Amino acid sequence: MFKHIVMWRFIDGAGGKSKGEHAQWVKEHLEALVGVIPEIMSLEVGINVCSAGTAYDAVLVSTFETPEAMEAYKVHPAHVEVAGYFKGITEGRAEADYFI
Repeated sequence: MFKHIVMWRFIDGAGGKSKGEHAQWVKEHLEALVGVIPEIMSLEVGINVCSAGTAYDAVLVSTFETPEAMEAYKVHPAHVEVAGYFKGITEGRAEADYFI
């Protein structure tokens, strides 16, 4: 199996929303992809509660059978639509992919 993790820092006030509002939107819309994109084995989005200056605002933890399944998820129209939301609202992004 293959794990895909992404973390984001949002720009407070971008698009008229707070960092928390962006995180909530991302959680709702990414988690709604479960059952829509068949390659997703598991997917959850966590909203940060840590006040450290190095913290990210939200994290995606998802599992796929293979790296190819993850790539199919990335180009699925439903994911592409959600991913478009991130344009102009993030000031940082980190990603890690690994086999489990």
